[in-house]
Amino acid sequence: MSQDQGPPNGNQQPPNGGNQPPKPPPPQGRLGRGLMSWVLIIGSLFIFLALLNNSPSGKEIKSWNAFKVLITPSSGKLAEESPGNPMPVVVKNDRIIAMIRPHDPALNNTSEPAPVYFTIDGGNREFYLNTLDTLGVDHTAKTGQSVWLQLAITIGPFLLLVLLIWFLIARSMRGAGGGPGGMLGSFGKSKHRLSTKDTTKIRFTDVAGIDEAKEEVQEIVEFLKNPKKFQRLGGRIPRGVLLVGPPGCGKTLLAKAIAGEAEAPFFSISGSDFVEMFVGVGASRVRDLFKQAKENSPCIIFLDEIDAVGRRRGGGFSSGGHDEREQTLNAILVEMDGFEQTDQVIVIAATNRSDVLDPALTRPGRFDRQVQVTLPDLVGRKMILEVHAESIKMGENVDLERLARGTPMFSGADLAALINEAAILATLGNQDHVELHDLEEARDKIRFGRARKSRKIEERERIATAYHEAGHTLVQALLEEADPVHKVTIIPRGQAMGATFSLPERDRYGYGRLYLSATMRVLCGGRIAEERRTGDISSGASMDIQMATNYARHMVLEWGMSDRLGFVRYSGQDTQEVYVSDKDYSPETARIIDEEIKRLIDEAYEETRTIIDEHWAKVEAIAEALLKYETLQSDEVQILVAGDTLDRPTVAELLNAETPPPPPTSGTDSTGGDEESTGDMMPSPA
Repeated sequence: MSQDQGPPNGNQQPPNGGNQPPKPPPPQGRLGRGLMSWVLIIGSLFIFLALLNNSPSGKEIKSWNAFKVLITPSSGKLAEESPGNPMPVVVKNDRIIAMIRPHDPALNNTSEPAPVYFTIDGGNREFYLNTLDTLGVDHTAKTGQSVWLQLAITIGPFLLLVLLIWFLIARSMRGAGGGPGGMLGSFGKSKHRLSTKDTTKIRFTDVAGIDEAKEEVQEIVEFLKNPKKFQRLGGRIPRGVLLVGPPGCGKTLLAKAIAGEAEAPFFSISGSDFVEMFVGVGASRVRDLFKQAKENSPCIIFLDEIDAVGRRRGGGFSSGGHDEREQTLNAILVEMDGFEQTDQVIVIAATNRSDVLDPALTRPGRFDRQVQVTLPDLVGRKMILEVHAESIKMGENVDLERLARGTPMFSGADLAALINEAAILATLGNQDHVELHDLEEARDKIRFGRARKSRKIEERERIATAYHEAGHTLVQALLEEADPVHKVTIIPRGQAMGATFSLPERDRYGYGRLYLSATMRVLCGGRIAEERRTGDISSGASMDIQMATNYARHMVLEWGMSDRLGFVRYSGQDTQEVYVSDKDYSPETARIIDEEIKRLIDEAYEETRTIIDEHWAKVEAIAEALLKYETLQSDEVQILVAGDTLDRPTVAELLNAETPPPPPTSGTDSTGGDEESTGDMMPSPA
């Protein structure tokens, strides 16, 4: 089966097989010639007005003797001086102009002073001026402007403005390749970025953690490499593939890898690049994009964040029928449905809001496939960390599997930022390699914020924080259904005064009632231990209260974990298109929902209080260890829960051990007394 593909220079044969001659290119100078014609017409009009304004006014007197009779003061014909006519006789260039009184029969009985003038010979100018002085005529001489100077002053600024506009338009036409429309036509050009096989270096080996998605798009690569293999039996490749997943999971990276594996041109554009302030520009850009893609087939069109223009039509508050976004969406629908059987153009779109897309966009024949690009699991996170760690110098003690276990719900972008942050921390510490503690510090920094070790905290607040975190830690260590404790610290980090970190043993894709109940009890442990130790409660439990309330609300409204309400979902539709939350239940049911949420939290709170009271000595041991060491690891927590004590030195003890002792003095025991003194004067680690 033959396909009409143009030569490398991009010249394409007409679709009718070449019977019709190619259309001549649009005349590029039409706009310039039209503009110059208007310039000439308007310039001629200005010249005519200037000449008309410069023409003499009044009646010309041919005879000098007759003119002398009119201007002689004794004749009484000169007009009197007035604010509008300060001097009756004016000598201007080659004319003597005089204002004559009204009611003169020679002047048709005008009611206003009328001008008359006499044209003098330029060579005898002094003769006429001396004659005026001899007659006693008061006169003034004015030097008038020439006609060409008046023209330059009148039409000069206008001509400069027109020439400037013409220069800008001509320049924009050249910049746009001389296409039709010039500067205005460039608005409809697509703003895509084209990557060829020489510039696209990303392969499937660079994409880790989403093996199922890679397998699903592998057939697209096979089609772009060998399209005749699929056309042999009459089948066709899916025209569109929609990548759906949370932000940072690798949707754009996967699309680039498809283009890199297939060695095909890659047209990438964002959904927001179609929308402009001019109505119809988005649709024009869509047509231009698909036109260029067909000329460079086989290729891939990647529409990132397609929900910017592909939202469901008619939803929400619409500004009217001529909505720019809807016109752009209609153009996309028409272009995707207009592909021929032999068009080797694959459209790949990415979004994290597939629920708001128009149904016409996701139907078979347009976006036939929806590939889920989800958050990576434990194995996927380890693979992603290995990919990003290839270019980093890692220490021998780095365990990427342990780090992957401690980063649940991290996306690929989060893991890449974790490796980069760890490299920065190791560089600032003048280390030769990135160690495990650098990676864990980077993980905590990304999730909770940077540790603020220099923050000064009052001792009372420090004790309350230690007991608060000790309450969380003890309950979490005692309940088997809760995640194991990984680390607990009272060093302020981000907005929190302290934090208790867990290390899930496995990835959770669903939540059981036992796990939710245990997690709610862990959240309640901090407030209860803090209240028992200080006799007061603080705002430090605000996040714990929020999380416990959310768990209880989801258990009742969405997950059917309430015996009174049963196997029923009461929450509204989960979409941003709904501006007013809907409640499809009665006020009586709403009261029961509130009671059930309150009951779940109260039961968790009372059971946690019982656990804290029964193991209060262990809470005190953990809190005192936190006040002494500030940070405890999981194995140290297990030692304290088992009833043993920690014997590792504090930071202050290590500093004192490195400091050389003072020289002994006479009469002083250099062994016993100094050691006791050093122990009594040990500074607080805070």
